[in-house]
Amino acid sequence: MSAHGPTIANTAPAALGARNLRRYLIGQLISNTGTWMQRAAQDLLALHLTANSGSAVGLLTALQFLPQTLFGLSGGVIADRFPKRRLLLITQTAMAIQSLFLGLLTLVGTITFPSLCALAVALGTTTALDQPARSAYLCELVERDRIPGAVSLNAAQFNLARIIGPALAGLAVAGAGPGPVFLANTASYLAVLYGLLTIRTEEPHTPRELRPSDTRLADALRHVLGTPELLLPIAVIGFVGTFGLNFQVTIALVSVTVFHTGPATFGYLSAAYAAGGLIGALRGATRRQPPTARRLTVSAVTFGVLEAAVGLQPGYVTFLALLIPTGLAAATVTTTANALTQLNADPPLRGRVMSVYFLVLLGGTPLGAPLVGLVSDTLGARCSLILGGLISAAAAPALLALITIHARRAPRSRPPTAAEETLADAPALLRRLTGPHAESRD
Repeated sequence: MSAHGPTIANTAPAALGARNLRRYLIGQLISNTGTWMQRAAQDLLALHLTANSGSAVGLLTALQFLPQTLFGLSGGVIADRFPKRRLLLITQTAMAIQSLFLGLLTLVGTITFPSLCALAVALGTTTALDQPARSAYLCELVERDRIPGAVSLNAAQFNLARIIGPALAGLAVAGAGPGPVFLANTASYLAVLYGLLTIRTEEPHTPRELRPSDTRLADALRHVLGTPELLLPIAVIGFVGTFGLNFQVTIALVSVTVFHTGPATFGYLSAAYAAGGLIGALRGATRRQPPTARRLTVSAVTFGVLEAAVGLQPGYVTFLALLIPTGLAAATVTTTANALTQLNADPPLRGRVMSVYFLVLLGGTPLGAPLVGLVSDTLGARCSLILGGLISAAAAPALLALITIHARRAPRSRPPTAAEETLADAPALLRRLTGPHAESRD
C-alpha cells in the first residue's frame, strides 16, 4: 500500500468480475464499432459530395459536436435527475433511428450535403444527452475502487471499435458504398439495447435518489472550480480535445489530399491510430497505481510532440507507423483525465461533472474542426497536425502551473461528502500534484 494513496491491484480483472459491467461493455463494443463505421463513411461521403473540401468536412464535424456545446450541461442535469439506464434506452434508440434515416437517404440517392449536416446535428443533440449518463452509469456498475479499471476497459473497447470500425467502413464503402455502412450501424444498436435491458438492477451501486432541488448545475460548476483535482483534468482535456484530438478530420484529409488514396487506405490509417489507442487503454487497465496529475501532464506533452511529428512525416509508411504511438499517448491522456474526473467527483454530482468534462472535450470541436479544415485548405493538412500538437504539448504544463499556483493561494472548496477523499490544505495538494512521489511506481 502506497503511503500517498491506495494501490489498485489488477484493476481490469477486478472490474470484469462485475457481471453487469461485462454485459454493458460487450454491447458498447458492438455499438461503437458500428458508430465508427458510420463516422468514417460519413466523412468519406462528405468529401465525395463536396469535391474533397476540407472546410466542408470540418463544418460537418463542427455541426455534429455543436449540440454538445449547447446542450451538454443540460444532459448532465438530466443524468442526475432521472434513472440513467432508462435515459440510455431512450437516447440509444433515437441514435439508431438517425442512422436508419441516413442509410435510407443514401441508398435511394437523395442524400445531399445539407441533409447530411442536418442528420449530424440530430445525432449530436442525442449524444449530448446520452454521453453524461453513459459515463456516470459506468460507475454505478462497479464498486468505487474498481472505477479506474472500468474506465480503462471502457476506453479499451472504444479503441478496439475504433480499429475495427474504420477499417470495415473503408472496405465496405469501396465495395458497396456508404449506405450499407449506415444500416449496419443501425443494427449494431440492438446489442447495446440488449445489454442495458439484461443488466440486473439490484446489483449496481446506485447512489441515493435525488430530489429535483439537488440537481442544480451551479452546484457542479462550483464543485469543479473549487476542486483542483477536477479542474486540472477538465482544463487539460479541453485544450487537447479542441486542438489535438481532431484525427477524425485530419486523417481523412491527409489520406485524400496528401497521399491521394481511397477509402480503404483511410481505414488503415484510422485503424493504426486506434490500435495505439487500444494499447494505451489496456496499459492503463493494468496499472497498479491510481491516476495522477503528473501522468496526465506527461502524457499530454508526449501526445502533442508525437502529433506534431506525425505531421512532419514525408511518406505514407512512416505516417502510418507513427500514428500507433500517437494513439497510445492520446488514450493515456483521455483515460487518465476521465478517471481523475470520475474519482474526484462527488457521486450525487457525477452526472453534471461529467457533462462539464464532455463539454470541454467534445464541445470544443465546433471551434477546432473548422480551424483544422481552414488550416488544411490554406496551409495543407500536415500543418493542422503540427499546430494542434504544439498547442496540446504547451497547454498541459502551463495549466498545471497555473492551477497549482491557484491552489496554493485560494481557499479550498469541496462538498463535505467527499472530504475524506481529498487533502485538507493547499500545500498538501501542491505536493500531491507536483511532488516526486506522485507516480513513483507508475
